[in-house]
Amino acid sequence: MENYEVTDITIIGAGPVGLFTAFYAGMREASLKIIDSLPEVGGQLTALYPDKYIYDVAGFPGVKAKDLIAELHKQALTFSPTICLNEQVQDIIQLENGTYKIFTSKGIHLSKTIILSAGAGAFEPRRLKLDHASEFEGNTLHYFVKQLDQFTDKQVLVCGGGDSAVDWALALEQVARNVTLIHRRPEFRAHEHSLTQLRKSSVRIHTPFELTEIKGNQGKVEQVVIQEVKGDNYLTFDVDEVIVNYGFITNIGPIKTWGIDTTKNAVHVNGKMETSLPGIFAAGDICFYDGKPKLIATGFGEATIAVNHAKSYLDPKAKLSVHSTHLFSK
Repeated sequence: MENYEVTDITIIGAGPVGLFTAFYAGMREASLKIIDSLPEVGGQLTALYPDKYIYDVAGFPGVKAKDLIAELHKQALTFSPTICLNEQVQDIIQLENGTYKIFTSKGIHLSKTIILSAGAGAFEPRRLKLDHASEFEGNTLHYFVKQLDQFTDKQVLVCGGGDSAVDWALALEQVARNVTLIHRRPEFRAHEHSLTQLRKSSVRIHTPFELTEIKGNQGKVEQVVIQEVKGDNYLTFDVDEVIVNYGFITNIGPIKTWGIDTTKNAVHVNGKMETSLPGIFAAGDICFYDGKPKLIATGFGEATIAVNHAKSYLDPKAKLSVHSTHLFSK
């Protein structure tokens, strides 16, 4: 075996769940490492919508994604984990002694156990299938929002029917000159409380309508045309910015080739957060089981289960779980 340091737990993915997994693994006094393909910690929250409010984290009625990541990162650093960024995991093999050899774009790591917390894997937005739409992308046609203030005093059209579309419409109402929200179905799929807020807001709503044409010059949107789905009604109005929230196409990439049981873009886990390979666990959006709600809060709970059972895998005599109040001396 090569002369590499062997880590107790290697966490693949440095999103919110991966960061909390690192903290909890440190509380269980496991040596640990985090590997992520992105240049910054935070996963999609950092890469796609740092200014978006997150509402499913206990203790926060609402917290901006970038602020949540900052606190999770600070928390994870409590136990000084090794964090390897800009490094994509390509393959893994289990050696005869049970240790996993992890091959990445930058080298090799050895670990006794692995916890997958790679979110939904690689992602790209579902793009508008309209003529000339690409001419506006990266300028006034957006698939995610990095900074809310770039829409100050603008006329904004938001397209989509899920939580992201509704949340952005409500957030933009505070800074934009006006906001219009369209969805191709009569009903939205967002949380009930968000929909109550939407109905009380000044956001103009058109359902069931879809975007059929963008008009403008030199990458700048000037007008849009929307059409009633299965109808003959058309509306044309002035717009400065268009935000499309049609979701993302995700791909867990090389994980599918590792011999782990998967369903579409998720790995199967049991009640211990174990995958089908011994010593490999999963937490967050990357894992699937019946009845799972895809929430950050759910991932935090899964992280503690995965870490506790990884600890038990490493040392069968170790307690399966401990109360966090016992881990720090005052």
